[in-house]
Amino acid sequence: MSFEFLNSVSDFLITLLAILFAISVHEFGHAFVAHLNGDDTAKDAGRMTINPINHIDPFGMLMMFLVHFGWAKPVPVNPYNYKNEKIGNITVSLAGITFNLLSAIVFALINKYVGVASIKAVTYALVMYNIGFAAFNILPIPPLDGWNLVATFLPRDVVYKVYEYSRYTTIIFIILIMTNAFSYILNPIYMFFYKIVMLFL
Repeated sequence: MSFEFLNSVSDFLITLLAILFAISVHEFGHAFVAHLNGDDTAKDAGRMTINPINHIDPFGMLMMFLVHFGWAKPVPVNPYNYKNEKIGNITVSLAGITFNLLSAIVFALINKYVGVASIKAVTYALVMYNIGFAAFNILPIPPLDGWNLVATFLPRDVVYKVYEYSRYTTIIFIILIMTNAFSYILNPIYMFFYKIVMLFL
């Protein structure tokens, strides 16, 4: 009897765990830092949690499985509640990416110093997907974190104009992925974040 199918099942479960964790810690980061800045919109909406059920966007999660890059449901925030709007926008925009990279560093350290094969497999996936989620979200395209960061420094009329066309973002993503153009954009960012993580090993 062949048990090869068990390997594929375990690979799927490890991937699922890594994706759910990367999504959850990312969105928790946004909600938590928004809370620190004085805005409890996300907290009141039940998003200041690492429970993945509260954060999953089905299509974004599918993309994580297919191309290792994806997104979750945006965390609701109200910048007008921040103690300082500009500082709040900057820190909240960077929070998810920062939490992903910190998680990647922790799991990379575990992977390096723990010799158990199963733990190495799980932590390797956690490192890769956390970096991938950070790399994708730093792109300056609405509604991703990179755009929210850039928008902080742009005139409001420009921001509103860009948001008018944000409904086409998903279509643009699909075209870039299908043509493999996405890899040329994301791979350099991914490798940059990967090198940052490796600096701590």
